[in-house]
Amino acid sequence: MSVYVLSPIGALGSVSGFLQVASLLGLLLLLLKAAQLYLHRQWLLKVFQQFPSPPSHWLYGHSREYLEDKDLPEALKRVSKFPCAYTHWLWGNKAHLVICDPDYMQMVLGRSDPKFTDVHKFLSPWIGYGLLLLDGQTWFQHRRMLTPAFHRDILKPYVGLTADSVKVMLDKWEQLVTQDPYLEIFGHVSLMTLDTIMKRAFSHQGSVQTDRPSDPAKEGSPADGRKDGELEEEEALRFPGHPLLCQMENPWLPHPACPRNGLCFRDHLGQMPYTTMCIKEALRLYPPVPAIVREFSKPITFSDGRSLPAGIVLSLSFYGLHHNPKVWPNPEVFDPSRFAPGSAQHSHAFLPFSGGSRNCIGKQFAMNEMKVAVALTLLRFELAPDASRVPIPLRRIVLKSKNGIHLHLRKLP
Repeated sequence: MSVYVLSPIGALGSVSGFLQVASLLGLLLLLLKAAQLYLHRQWLLKVFQQFPSPPSHWLYGHSREYLEDKDLPEALKRVSKFPCAYTHWLWGNKAHLVICDPDYMQMVLGRSDPKFTDVHKFLSPWIGYGLLLLDGQTWFQHRRMLTPAFHRDILKPYVGLTADSVKVMLDKWEQLVTQDPYLEIFGHVSLMTLDTIMKRAFSHQGSVQTDRPSDPAKEGSPADGRKDGELEEEEALRFPGHPLLCQMENPWLPHPACPRNGLCFRDHLGQMPYTTMCIKEALRLYPPVPAIVREFSKPITFSDGRSLPAGIVLSLSFYGLHHNPKVWPNPEVFDPSRFAPGSAQHSHAFLPFSGGSRNCIGKQFAMNEMKVAVALTLLRFELAPDASRVPIPLRRIVLKSKNGIHLHLRKLP
């Protein structure tokens, strides 16, 4: 009977040979992946060569220029140079085509391309697969089912509930400004909005604004160390040359055809032309959702002859569109007359609630709420910006201010 004993040297040789083979296979796979990435980048460069953009680094693209505080200012520079579209390289072979032209917007929003899958991965664990993330026939069925609930005639009877929520917020402001006239309003407005939704959508009794314990840190604190600053937004907030609220725009003034002491927001929301103009101009300057992303499921050819194949990721920059000097002369100036009755605009030049079949289902709800909130606030307070803390807009899923929204409030007699 023979016995074979594997020597340590032989065992080490076998392991070494296996590691060499594994290393060689790993290197081949790495080279294959690198070749795929290189070829894909070359394909993207060829596709995007018809859309000029600033030079980018081969690895990190334009990321160094799009730092947190410089993101939106950098986007405005790009829009002024490339008013139709430009390429934004993220890193390596990842790139979006950013569009900020109304004709381009109209073509893309008129299609049924799916939302970018990376957006699904980020949002679905948070909000689930509802109307926002669904695509195809399932989305269509949900949208058709929900649309009647947001008809303007359905929403009108609930406007009084919005007014009640706004009055709760303003009552709190009256107490707070006796201690300090400078107030950070973002948290208050967010609670008021939540309060309105809870009452109108879920018939919630009470108010989330008063049920929650007060947090002094969120209610606003004394503005120590204030310094002189620019007053770029002062004229915008004061609505220069316009009375605080005219007879036609004051929904609380008695009206012969309206009972209950003139409480007729419901029937007079359409009779607030200047307030509506101001709200729309504010939405132009600060669109609630700065951009959305789509992925082409089939090729597209734009009206100027430029074409893109399927598989390209497109970013629809509403912020860029609304600040495009080709579309809006002097785009950084607050000018409500842009939305005066009879003014001519491209149908897709103003998209605060997106456009096409997938526009925001709650846009009428939001406009009603803003009209009520603005009208009631201006009846009770004079507003001015805190020059030492001018809002710094940041692009997130929604547009927000990095440092909050600080105002100086004076109670009207």
